[in-house]
Amino acid sequence: MNKQHRLAYSAIKEVSQGKHGALNKLLAVVGVSRQAYYKGLKRKETGWEIRDRQLKERVQHWFTCHNQGIGAGNLLVNLQHDESITFKVTHKMIRRVMRELGLRCQIRIKKHNRQKASEQYIQDNVLNQHFETTAPNEVWLSDSTELRFGLN
Repeated sequence: MNKQHRLAYSAIKEVSQGKHGALNKLLAVVGVSRQAYYKGLKRKETGWEIRDRQLKERVQHWFTCHNQGIGAGNLLVNLQHDESITFKVTHKMIRRVMRELGLRCQIRIKKHNRQKASEQYIQDNVLNQHFETTAPNEVWLSDSTELRFGLN
């Protein structure tokens, strides 16, 4: 039974108490037969609805314990270690429950530390392209080229 029917049945029950004929008119407005109304009042909660209610309670508990700073992944870890939850919980179930309860993780956007690029220093040309030496290992030369590509 969906949430709207449950709310409508409880409202009809409260309004029609002690008033003769009010039940028929209210059921006509809602568009529900008398048989469906009484069947809905006596209806028992199914196993799936019981598990869903437990899951909603525990998700709300863990979400408030972490000051709205926990997402579906971390909730899944906490619920898997929770002793009151005896059934298997999946990530999809937690996301559905969070959407139904209107829960969203309240974490600030991460800011990147931006650093100014270091200036390039060009060394003086000491040899001035005169490579004549009198002994070995007098002059060592190298050439380095830095290529930048990609995001950073």
